[in-house]
Order: sequence, then structure tokens, then C-alpha cells
Amino acid sequence: MAMARLPLSKTLAGACTLAVVVASCGGDNNSLTLYSGRGEDLVQPAIDQCADRLNVEINVRYGDSAEMLLLLQEEGDNTPADLYYSQGAGYLGILSADGGLLPLDEKLTSKVSDANLVSPANDWIGITGRARTIVYNTEALSESDLPESFVDFTDPKWSGRIGWAPTNASFQDHITALRGLLGDDATRAWLTAIVENKPVAYEKNTPILEAVASGEVDIGFVNHYYLYRFLAEDPDFPVANHFFDDGDPGALINVAGAGVITHSKNPDAAQEALECLLSADIQEYFASTNYELPVVAGAEPWSDLPSINSLTLPEFDLNLLADLEGTVDMLVDVGAL
Repeated sequence: MAMARLPLSKTLAGACTLAVVVASCGGDNNSLTLYSGRGEDLVQPAIDQCADRLNVEINVRYGDSAEMLLLLQEEGDNTPADLYYSQGAGYLGILSADGGLLPLDEKLTSKVSDANLVSPANDWIGITGRARTIVYNTEALSESDLPESFVDFTDPKWSGRIGWAPTNASFQDHITALRGLLGDDATRAWLTAIVENKPVAYEKNTPILEAVASGEVDIGFVNHYYLYRFLAEDPDFPVANHFFDDGDPGALINVAGAGVITHSKNPDAAQEALECLLSADIQEYFASTNYELPVVAGAEPWSDLPSINSLTLPEFDLNLLADLEGTVDMLVDVGAL
């Protein structure tokens, strides 16, 4: 699957938010500039804590992950950015393939408990994990009713009972992973069989959870953390997550991850900031507020969520998630889009 630069025609956006008050987005030897594709409400408190702990000014420019990558590509050698923080691994893969990230120290990358969540080139790390799961209606099904493998939802008995979101980025990432794990031909055949099972399409994950709870569909393909947002409001919400294991193609964990920009003016401090984001208390902050999976040993996941090192993940290079174009083409070809 070929890596590709994003086109520069997309409008760039993003605003400066300062972890410690400074005059502008530009960096110096006593500060860091972070381009974040993660939302301010999700990550700013953690960045503030790291700024205080390291006694460094961290200047944050926010946009979506694609916008921040486009900005880095446009700025090239002149970028003020020291760090790039992406919502998913695919954009980090593009930057890695372009030589846009510095290699990280082994003492940093080894903190991540599963090697599948670190770039094979050791130039980015996962900060938190987002598992793909099956949600099911607990009043209609028990966990034992679910197939042993994610790929077995092609069975005709699931016809009309599946909710999915083929336009959603996290779903498309999973299909891209299937292409890497199973090959394009097998993935196309799987998608064709799922389409024949007449799944109900939704715009994104949240409506899938609502549809499963109401009985409109029995199961849905989602990211794990959406369920916990519902359970926080209603502990009796009649939906549960099922995590696939043992290297199953359904056991994909994508990451929100980060790396140090090749042209960083302060690479040592940038690596220290990444190390701070991997500290147990910051990891548990992400777990308790965003319901994401910690990626380091010793940090506790939220509630009954499994730890990453308790799951056997499929061997997969998350850099390959950069090939979104091929996945969209395939989804169109099989009639999913």
C-alpha cells in the first residue's frame, strides 16, 4: 500500500492555545510547539500538566489531524513545530514515509507495552489506544451468541442485524487494516458478503450505539469508548462491548500517537514531553476522562476495560493506515458507499 502526500489545496485551520502564556506560536530554546490533531478539550489538561512538570512552555496549534499534517508539509524546513499529535496512526505513517519524524530513543519507545503500537521505524509512539469492538444488545444476545472471529459476520444469520458506519474514519481505518492483514482480495470478498447481509448504515458510532440499544439492530461495528459515554449517563444501558483477541482481525487497536518533527529546534525537550504523556498519571487521566486504553504497563484502564497487554493484537504496521484512498475505492466498488 503506497504512502502519499496529502494535497495542499485543503484549507488550513487551527488556533494557538498556550499551556503557559507566551506571545505567539513560534518556539525557542525554552519552549515547544505542538501541532495537535486531537481536540483541545481532550488533551489540553494533560499538556498543561506536562508543561508544568517539565518547566517548559508548550504552544499548541489545534486543527484536525489532516489539517496539521498539511501545514507541516507546506512549511517544510521552516516549520516552527517540534511535535505532531495525531488522532490516528495513518497520518503519522504519511509523515514517517516522508522523513518528517526523528527516530525516538529506545528508552521511550520501550515504555509502550505492545510493539504493534510503535512505528516500525521507531519515529512515533502511540499515546493512547482505541480498540475496535462489536457492541451487542444484551437483552437480545449473550456474548456466547457472537461468532468466534470478526470475519464470520458474513454468515447469513446476521442479515439485517448489523449496524456500521462506512463513511466514518475509524471504520475506514479498520477496513484498511483488514486489507493489510487479509489482503485486498479477501477483504473485498468479506465486504461483498457483509453488503449482501444488508447492514444498516449510520453516519458515525454514536447512532450505532443508540440503534443497538433500541433493538433496531442487534450488533454494531464501533470503537470501544463510545459505550462508556452512554454508561456514564445510564448504568443500565442495554449494550455491551465484545473485544476480539488472539490476533483476530477484529482485534485492531488504532492509536492517538505523536512524534518529534525532523526540523524540531528542541528535540530533546520534545522527547521529554512525549515521555511525560506516557507517565502513569497522564495515562490514567486519558483513561478516566476519554475512556481510552493506556499504552503503558502500570496505568489502569477505566472500569472493566481490558488492558492492552491482556489482549493479543494482530501483527500489523499501523503506518499502513495511511492508504485510505484505496480503502474508499474498495468501499465504493462493493456498494458500501
